[in-house]
Amino acid sequence: MKMFKRVSLFLLTNLLVLVTISVVLSLIQAFTGINLYGGQMSGLLVLCAVWGMGGAFISLLLSKFMAKRMMGVQIIDPATVDPRERDVINMVYNMATRAGLEKMPEVGIYESPEVNAFATGPSRKNSLVAVSTGLLSRMTRDEVEGVIGHEVAHIANGDMVTMTLIQGVVNAFVMFFARIAAKVIASQADEKAQGAL
Repeated sequence: MKMFKRVSLFLLTNLLVLVTISVVLSLIQAFTGINLYGGQMSGLLVLCAVWGMGGAFISLLLSKFMAKRMMGVQIIDPATVDPRERDVINMVYNMATRAGLEKMPEVGIYESPEVNAFATGPSRKNSLVAVSTGLLSRMTRDEVEGVIGHEVAHIANGDMVTMTLIQGVVNAFVMFFARIAAKVIASQADEKAQGAL
């Protein structure tokens, strides 16, 4: 059941990304008159840029929600009295304060035997730090604090946005050059087929 829920959320997210980008492309075509699906290189470049950057930014906006659902992250109540949870909350809040974050990240724990932690979220004011149960059970307090410091540094430095920008540019270029390569290969295949006749 849990796997079905994860796959369903993944498919729903991708469907919403496709619909959103399709609407944006339709609006660009309507207002600029650029033929996005014709043979123009400028149209192809705009199409690839919107799909590449749009998909990356929609993924960033959904990252916190999706991480919670896909990983099964249980958000820790800041007023918890559980000693292990209280310790994790205090570590994150102390690190976030030292890093100058205006709004404290949400803090969560997820069930996994792996030693792992992550930070995600669309901005410094809307972020999440999550640690695995495996990390908490197999590392010392100082080691856990070091891992949490690393994750809070990702938030403080805006690493999620930086990686999204890089992902968007790479997506756009890969799509653009893949379409050009496909046109070249298709035209060469047509020439060979014409020559064989």
